[in-house]
Amino acid sequence: QVQLVESGGGSVQTGGSLTLSCAASDYTYSGNCMGWFRQAPGKEREGVASIDFGGSSTYYAASVKGRFTISRDNAKKTVYLQMNSLKPEDTALYYCAARPSLGTSWRCSLGMPYAYWGQGTQVTVSS
Repeated sequence: QVQLVESGGGSVQTGGSLTLSCAASDYTYSGNCMGWFRQAPGKEREGVASIDFGGSSTYYAASVKGRFTISRDNAKKTVYLQMNSLKPEDTALYYCAARPSLGTSWRCSLGMPYAYWGQGTQVTVSS
């Protein structure tokens, strides 16, 4: 069963922090790459961060590198996105996504097509 459930979104002021969580079903989580994507109104969806199954390889968009951190807890089948120093341009609907890694970390990069998607959680950053 494909299941990805995001939580943790909300409204913060510029410079604030939020941590997003994504709880996944075993089918969607085990052995898979996990990623966070976002879509702002009127813009295309973009990759934010992704991580391989072992957690040793992570990928970030240039716009969030140094501010956001992706991590995963395989025992809980949950992936996190810690977001610090938030800016108004980070305002978007944030989606959790997964794709098979087939045992290779490079398949987890943000440019690869992700197969499974959650419903999204809204993040709003006000100035």
